[in-house]
Amino acid sequence: MKGVLVVLDGIGDLDCKQLNGKTPLEAAEMPNLDFLATRGEMGYMYPVRPGFIPESDEAIVSIFGNQLISSTRGQLETRGTDIKIVRGDLALRANFATIDSYEKGNIIDRRAGRTLTNEEAETLSKALNKIKLSCKFVFKSTIQHRGVLVFKGGFSDNIAGNDATYDQGKSKDVEKIKLCQPLDDDENSQYTANVVNEFLSQVYDVLNNHPINEERRKRGLLPANFILIRGAGIEVPNLNQYKDWLSVSYMPLEIGFSKTSGMEVFSFEYPKLKTFDVYENLYEGLKKACNFSIKTLKKNHGKFDYAYIHIKETDLPGHDNKPLEKKMMFEFIDKTLFKFLRSFAPPKEIKVVVTGDHSTPCKLKNHSADPVPVLFYNGTLPKEKKKFSEKQARLGTLKRIDGNELLKKVGFVK
Repeated sequence: MKGVLVVLDGIGDLDCKQLNGKTPLEAAEMPNLDFLATRGEMGYMYPVRPGFIPESDEAIVSIFGNQLISSTRGQLETRGTDIKIVRGDLALRANFATIDSYEKGNIIDRRAGRTLTNEEAETLSKALNKIKLSCKFVFKSTIQHRGVLVFKGGFSDNIAGNDATYDQGKSKDVEKIKLCQPLDDDENSQYTANVVNEFLSQVYDVLNNHPINEERRKRGLLPANFILIRGAGIEVPNLNQYKDWLSVSYMPLEIGFSKTSGMEVFSFEYPKLKTFDVYENLYEGLKKACNFSIKTLKKNHGKFDYAYIHIKETDLPGHDNKPLEKKMMFEFIDKTLFKFLRSFAPPKEIKVVVTGDHSTPCKLKNHSADPVPVLFYNGTLPKEKKKFSEKQARLGTLKRIDGNELLKKVGFVK
């Protein structure tokens, strides 16, 4: 094996009061990452382009050298499930969410409080799949509040979703649901928007008084009474191929991206959320992800040239404004995955790149256009001790990197 790319989702942050003005990366004790940084180079990367606030799919697509028009979120997520789709099937990423009512349309929580158990989500999905429409469709819950929605047939993907949050700041009213709109004058785009809106108009009535949500209200939990959708796609993603790569991925988006990119995917079943402690579940998932990554590298390093490992959990504390949790997650990954890489990579002369797909600052509770730090371990003789952090990365010898240049910059592709 020649190299390992580790992507820590939502890695970048801003100064946090709870951490005495430091970012979670700066505050975290990470001796193993710092060991790699001291014997390598650092820089900073704009995953897509400066000033652009990337979603995870856009960032990963860009980092692997693709154009953003080459794929859509809905297609990638769906290809990470067992749903069979063909060209013309409309695929969308979906979230269970909480609204006050369909008439008022105020979004209370885009993820139903992150407390939706897998069992609850699967039960609600069965109810949604009983909705009567003029075409065939399938809704599938994936992990926690996440899901995919597929309409079977010859549809257009030139439509906007119903959540203004993902319009790159174009809408001022991001706290309200909206109708899906066609983005051109084509009759099929209008028809597609009408079909999707017809489905969404029935979702609230199906979910709001469902026994699952009645029970959630009794427990003081937010009801999962609506669906937010985005990332419409009908085309097979046209992505660069990486057939000499293995991928450790366990979320539908990264699984779908890796499969479509020709990688050999190694995955595991994510621990089900059985209680309402989402962070207990996240740490269980993080532990499993790190241990599974180590096991996969040990068994397969001689069979592939490169490895792509995507760790999802570090993004969630940013969305929830929990800098202490983000710091502790970094420290856990350092004690497990990076402790292993510290002993595994040097004797085998394997290069290691550590970065993120985007910044998710805790104080913003959302993605930002801030660059992400990049660490490139290449066995350089140490001159001074370095700490892997946003500020030190800005001063590193790799300097500024655009996302689609990263793999060439570190020699992982020609």
